[in-house]
Amino acid sequence: MFLMSNSKYFESQHLPVIREKLMAMTDDQWHQLQMTQYKDPTVSIIVSLLAGGLGIDRFIIGDVGLGIGKLLTLGGLGIWTIIDWFLIMGATREKNLEQLRKVIG
Repeated sequence: MFLMSNSKYFESQHLPVIREKLMAMTDDQWHQLQMTQYKDPTVSIIVSLLAGGLGIDRFIIGDVGLGIGKLLTLGGLGIWTIIDWFLIMGATREKNLEQLRKVIG
C-alpha cells in the first residue's frame, strides 16, 4: 500500500529494492515510516520554474548550500537555473530516498 500511494516520490528503478525493504520492516519502523513526509517532485519543478534563480527550489528539498549558492549568483546568471529545470525532480526523488533509508536502513 505504501509503495503504491508514494511511488511518485521515488525513481522507478529503486521501487523493487524499496519493496523488499518494506516487507522486512518492524512495527516501529512502520510507525516511523508513516510519520515521514516526502517532498513532491512536481512542486519542486513548479518552484524551480517560478523562483529557481533565487535558489528556493534547493532550499525546499534541503540542499541549503546549493540554495545559498544559487541565491548569491542569481542562479549562476540563469545558467544554473535552466540546468536545474531538468535536474530538480531527480534531486527531489534522491532526497526522498535518503530520507526513506534513514527509516528502513
